[in-house]
Amino acid sequence: MNIYEGDRLPLQLNNTVVSVGTFDGVHLGHQVLIGRMREVASQYRAQTLVITFNPPPKMVLGSQSGLKLLTPENEKIDLLRKAGIDNLWVIPFTREFAQISHETFIEEYLAGRAGVRHLVMGHDHSLGKGKQAGFGDILKLAHRLGFSLEQIPALVSNQSAISSSFIRQALNEGKLETANNLLGYNYALRGAVVRGNQIGKLIGFPTANLRPESTDKLIPAYGVYACLIDWKKETFKGMSNIGTRPTLETQQLTIEANIFDFNEEIYHDEINIRLVHRVRDERKFGSLDMLKRQLMIDKEVITAYFNG
Repeated sequence: MNIYEGDRLPLQLNNTVVSVGTFDGVHLGHQVLIGRMREVASQYRAQTLVITFNPPPKMVLGSQSGLKLLTPENEKIDLLRKAGIDNLWVIPFTREFAQISHETFIEEYLAGRAGVRHLVMGHDHSLGKGKQAGFGDILKLAHRLGFSLEQIPALVSNQSAISSSFIRQALNEGKLETANNLLGYNYALRGAVVRGNQIGKLIGFPTANLRPESTDKLIPAYGVYACLIDWKKETFKGMSNIGTRPTLETQQLTIEANIFDFNEEIYHDEINIRLVHRVRDERKFGSLDMLKRQLMIDKEVITAYFNG
């Protein structure tokens, strides 16, 4: 996948099938749209091009204060690459850029720089200042500028349209399985392993403490999770705790994973924790011995889960 960053492309593209959007999560709805892009591109012998923005418009314009992302930029790039996109154009989003009209954006960016032949839109997508231009407005410009246009219907699950905001809500409410089903993959947290207070090791459950790669990443509801840990192209089963460790009264958010059948030194290494099942809420125990007994139970429950 070719990646272009900046207000202008370093070269003039031609004959592209384009979609524009935030693509946070690259969830099942996005995947359907991307599948359609690839189908049309094959028919036209064209290349696919996703145009996205960094930071996302909602974070700049303040429409959602404190918004956290399902997939910060590096994760989103990885997912779009896996989805088979040919080209990705990341445009810096500023308040000044937000003032550009849909006519200017379509004429100068889509037609003038990206060489759009066919534009694929999501069911609720709009363009330009104040997001005022919908499908009908864009269709008029498409006729004049010589490209075709289509809008993909909403992908619905349990009578609700799949959206990034719906998935964020599910994660915040501890509904991990719902979120994973709508994403089409297991929600993950990735970053470097840092040294903790060694309490886990003291009670027989050593943990890898994760420092997330991005501070913009959404951290799901606190609790204990069954997880898969990716490290150096290997995958291990384990259990993860997300929360403030109330038994230790630290009040500091910690993301830690006890990796089953593992005894490697991995400080400063990068790991990826894929959350596959939420076991229970985080809670405070009266002593470290009580915490240890509960962790033994958690491990039995998670082992049974992985064994089907």
